Amino acid sequence: MSRALWQKLGYRRGMVACLDEAPDGYRTLLRGLPQDVRLDGTLDDSPKLIHHFTTEAAGLRARLAIFADAIPRNGAIWVSWPKGASKVPTDMSGDAVRAAALPLGLVDVKVASVDATWTAMKLVIRKENR
Repeated sequence: MSRALWQKLGYRRGMVACLDEAPDGYRTLLRGLPQDVRLDGTLDDSPKLIHHFTTEAAGLRARLAIFADAIPRNGAIWVSWPKGASKVPTDMSGDAVRAAALPLGLVDVKVASVDATWTAMKLVIRKENR
């Protein structure tokens, strides 16, 4: 049996998470999420997990820099963009995420499918900088 989406993305009991530009219906994809997980966290809450959704590569590096400053050293940032098969107009790709993230000391460690439209890449602070 496959794990629930919230488990794949690393949500944990008692966690404060920040959703940025999440599409309508995203919260319903997190069926079974423990009730003590806060999805309404702000960057000021030092969220352990940030999930950012975008269709455009422009401005991603600036956004990631803000997120990297907000998470704890062992936190994670998920960046989601539309899959090619979704037919949603986008200039995003895994390469675009890496191009924005690597100069900031963020590295990709995992890719996951969110749903039929969105894919996600997990970024963390480079190990030697934690």
